Amino acid sequence: MRPADIPAQPQAAAGQPPAGAPAPPAEDRPQPAQGAAQPKPRPDAPADPRPEAAPPSADTPPLALLAQLTNRPAPPPTAARTVARRLKIWSPLVLLLVVLLGTVQLLRPLPDPKFVVAGGSYTFTGDAFAMPWPGEGQAAAEVVGVGSLGTYGEQKPVPTASVAKVMTAYVILKNHPLKAGEEGGRITIDATAAKEAGAEEESRVDVSEGQDYTLFQMLQMLLIPSGNNIARQLARWDAGSEDAFVKKMNEAAKELGMDDTTYTDPSGLDASTVSTAVDQVELAREVMKNDVLRKIVKMPNADVPGLPGRIYNNNDDLLVSNPGGLGIKTGSSGPAGGALMWAAKRTINGKERLIVGATMAQRQAGSNDANAHLKVVKERSYKMIKAVQDALVPATVVRKGDVVGHVDDGLGGRTPVVATKDLQAVGWGGLKAKLELTGGGKLVPHEAKAGTEIGSLTVGTGPGRAQVPVALQRDLTAPGAGARLTRLG
Repeated sequence: MRPADIPAQPQAAAGQPPAGAPAPPAEDRPQPAQGAAQPKPRPDAPADPRPEAAPPSADTPPLALLAQLTNRPAPPPTAARTVARRLKIWSPLVLLLVVLLGTVQLLRPLPDPKFVVAGGSYTFTGDAFAMPWPGEGQAAAEVVGVGSLGTYGEQKPVPTASVAKVMTAYVILKNHPLKAGEEGGRITIDATAAKEAGAEEESRVDVSEGQDYTLFQMLQMLLIPSGNNIARQLARWDAGSEDAFVKKMNEAAKELGMDDTTYTDPSGLDASTVSTAVDQVELAREVMKNDVLRKIVKMPNADVPGLPGRIYNNNDDLLVSNPGGLGIKTGSSGPAGGALMWAAKRTINGKERLIVGATMAQRQAGSNDANAHLKVVKERSYKMIKAVQDALVPATVVRKGDVVGHVDDGLGGRTPVVATKDLQAVGWGGLKAKLELTGGGKLVPHEAKAGTEIGSLTVGTGPGRAQVPVALQRDLTAPGAGARLTRLG
């Protein structure tokens, strides 16, 4: 080929390698002379899209710092990006919290199941009973295990007279218990009791110094003829002094809830020994639980060896005229008028129903005779006793198989319970008798099979109230996971 046919090669600029030759290393490249003009970028060269990064500082936000380090700018903030970023941060924390709360809910102890009674009360049919109250003073009465018959008059403390001897006997037997048929230890009559046997201005028993009687015989002399000297003798024998014994009497009164009662002597002769009819009914209920006292207070008379004759009960006529009469104790004096703590019974469907009451501050108009006041209080009390006995009627409160309530598991679950027998009760016209489901001192279970007896349905109030067992109508199951997780409180 001719030289003219060979294309001409452009000559390399001074200091530049020939075309096609490899570029020398950067350190071998010629550097522009100091002060020489820097080469200008070609006009047609594309601009560098990356902005010049500012040097990081301590106040640079984390995301901006990351962008600088990666030479990638943070995206501009928007509402969607903000929400998304927060969801990424908080979702794991919320999920962990939910798991923890759920675990706590599942592991929390279950609430104790409770009975809920259906209805709550039973009202006896018939005309409403009207008690023939005495018209003066004060009175109170109840049928034990059924309910209160109400009260009459202002329940303010008034002198008790010899009704106080009931508390004396109660305290003596509390400290020296006797079983039915037992006589107890022997007590020697001291000089004081013998001297007081001659006091004509008060009731007393004719005993002599040095005689000894069994505890049972002393209680007979205390409660039947109402011997004041015997009350004081028993107090000294028990506590060493009458004052110490009176302290025991007041302590016993407080234990029984007799808040309006104050004893200042063991016989009731002092007008400062005071109480109310309501308080005396509290005591009457307790006394009639004691077989020994119950036996003595219903005796119209008794023969005690060593006494000059038979001793007679001051409420002998009340006991004789009323076959259901059970005593308990009379009292009469000028300050007290006539007072009587009384008890009676009525047998219905083979079961004895006990009636107790107290009538106080009764007086024979225009008379200062204590015996006249005593006659009035016995007559008025007898009318009340007879009226209550006649008013008592039986009723079937619940039939066997009736749903009487349910077990509430505390988390929304309810399991019905049914009576396993007919519930028979006694009351009077218009009485609203309280119904209650109880566990008999045991906790209601969380789980049990249908038919399991888990408690009792009762009607009435206090000891002696009527009751029948109750059983589950269907299986009782513990609350499930859903109820446990969603429970509040």
